[in-house]
Amino acid sequence: MHTLLQIIDSTQPLGPQTALQQTAVPATSEMTLFDLLMAGGPVMIPILICSVVAVYIIIERLIAINKLSKDPSNFMNNIRDYITSGNIDAAKALCKNTNNPVARMIEKGISRLGKPLPDIEKAIENVGNIEVVKMERGLSALATCASAAPMLGFLGTVTGMVRAFYDMNMEYQRTHESINIGVLSSGMYEAMVTTVAGLVVGIIALVCYNILSAMIKKVIFKMESSSIEFLDLLEEPVK
Repeated sequence: MHTLLQIIDSTQPLGPQTALQQTAVPATSEMTLFDLLMAGGPVMIPILICSVVAVYIIIERLIAINKLSKDPSNFMNNIRDYITSGNIDAAKALCKNTNNPVARMIEKGISRLGKPLPDIEKAIENVGNIEVVKMERGLSALATCASAAPMLGFLGTVTGMVRAFYDMNMEYQRTHESINIGVLSSGMYEAMVTTVAGLVVGIIALVCYNILSAMIKKVIFKMESSSIEFLDLLEEPVK
């Protein structure tokens, strides 16, 4: 009797936990970042191009604008001393040896000394506009990357879903059986990876675009305040 109970007990169905333990599939090796990006499909190529262009512009503009924003100490005070003492050549030399937009604006103003004040102001303003255009170089391309990368990611999502449902349809027509989840997974990979990649590139590009724009605005404020100070200096003898 005891032996019969042992045989019956051994033939009972396995519990859920036991069945899962016996049918568990060994964990596969972790997917690398390169493998994950490759799963995104062909749409990842323009997203990668956007990321490379954005990184180049961000680094190049950060270095350039940071150099332009450096204002030598007592620059305007030295210009004031040279102008009031009549040492125009020293003022020009100081401007030429100073590599920033303010110095180039003041140099243009000094070269127009002797002409009517509105003409001097207009010349300084023109130089200022040129310097602003130089500082903003590449920002339009960065803004394009910030807006295009998420859209490309959404495009990859759509194409990935289309491919997933197409593969499901082909699999059903071939086997006339329920769809294997593996058929759907490859298209879902493409859909999700491109969305994430596009959003990451777009967010980083947008944040850096706003940072660079704020840095440029600070330089423009310095340019405007220095030009006003210079024009006030030219009006002092008239007062």
